[in-house]
Amino acid sequence: MTRQPWRVAVVGGGIAGLAAAVRLRDRAPSGTEITVYEQSGALGGKLRTGELAGQPVELGAESFLMRDPTGAESAAVALARRLGLAEKIVHPTVGQAALVVDGGLRPIPGGTLVGVPGDLDRVATVARPAADADTDGGRPLVGPDADVSVGALVRSRFGDEVVERLVDPMLGGVYAGRADDLSLVTTMPALARAARVEHTLVGAVRAAQAAAPRAPGAPVFGTLAGGLSTLVEAAVTASGATVRRDAAVRELTATGTGWRLTVGPTREPEFVDVDAVVLAVPARPAARLLAGPAPTVAAGVGELDYASVALVTMALPQPRLPELSGFLVPSTEGLLIKAATFFTTKWGHLRRPDGLAVVRASVGRYGEEAQLQRPDADLAATVHRELSAVLGTPLPAPVDGHVQRWGGALPQYAPGHADRLAAARTALRAAHPTLALAGAGYDGVGIPVCVRSGETAAEEIITALGGSAR
Repeated sequence: MTRQPWRVAVVGGGIAGLAAAVRLRDRAPSGTEITVYEQSGALGGKLRTGELAGQPVELGAESFLMRDPTGAESAAVALARRLGLAEKIVHPTVGQAALVVDGGLRPIPGGTLVGVPGDLDRVATVARPAADADTDGGRPLVGPDADVSVGALVRSRFGDEVVERLVDPMLGGVYAGRADDLSLVTTMPALARAARVEHTLVGAVRAAQAAAPRAPGAPVFGTLAGGLSTLVEAAVTASGATVRRDAAVRELTATGTGWRLTVGPTREPEFVDVDAVVLAVPARPAARLLAGPAPTVAAGVGELDYASVALVTMALPQPRLPELSGFLVPSTEGLLIKAATFFTTKWGHLRRPDGLAVVRASVGRYGEEAQLQRPDADLAATVHRELSAVLGTPLPAPVDGHVQRWGGALPQYAPGHADRLAAARTALRAAHPTLALAGAGYDGVGIPVCVRSGETAAEEIITALGGSAR
């Protein structure tokens, strides 16, 4: 008896779902039918390239890490290479960023791990570490199975100023969250591993840095000339998947041989039977879909909260900008802006001979969503005014602009997230091995992490269905 080709549904057309689709195409048996269901009309999730003043501009994620924690090339670089885009990878030409301290700009000191210093003297220009707090107590900083908030650990060792002026803005730039709320294990896994051995936080930072050495001069970040949407488009093509846009999957039902998807509007639902599902959507919609077949898993997954942000991008004619990639803003500064990037300074391939500069500011911190209720024009005007104040010079009026709102975009990983996720996945594999989770809500933010998450989910599906034929 000849086995019919596998039918696999990928629910969610962000980069995690698309990476899963590519991996399925590469490793699953020939003839496997892959369908990507995307609730919105756009693929790529937070990877979205638009246009401003006649040139490409990122409206979501801006770049990716070039290396993974082991020092090998990151999953994003490997995917770009697989898709024939390696030659399009470009790197920042200006890497120095600044912090806003007392209303002015000060260079971010080197030698930190996401703001946590490995040399207290180097951070003295922006924050005063607590004197003699980081003492050797004769035991590791963190227990073997424990997780704490980043803020709690750093405050206990270096004091409030290091958290508020360094760690909080660095984490806030990535997660739009607070160091006091975010899991050490999930947001800073290398430091968490070192903290289970080292007796001081300085020692843990240095150990974590030594465990992932970087070649001098090697670029940390990369992006794609032409924009990150080229990665999305190439992944769709390589996957050979059938793509269903504006196709909301409203229900998952386990059948005797796989899964039934209920797709589309309530009045005219479409029922689709498949052998396996990669669920690559944020935690809350995933929890709704899991509520029927795996209610206990749904409850655990659904605990995750998210922050919303807005990205305000402006094209400014010949502004006077510092030679910086951008700056971060501690919440104690009282500004709406939490970060800004000088795109045409940071990325040499975007510089224009006419001097037009593209500047993007990020607005919105976790717990302050009311600030995002302002109209676009109000947000843009406030950003323009605050940028002028921080730079100490009035900026020219923009010739073009865009406000991109990302509702519920950034996961807020509370301490214990990794354990909760591990328990959920263990239960899911035991009860439903042909259903796998992928995406930022589970494994962490950043393009490489999401790519790896999607690829891992695809491998799990292939194993559950009987293994690769390649």
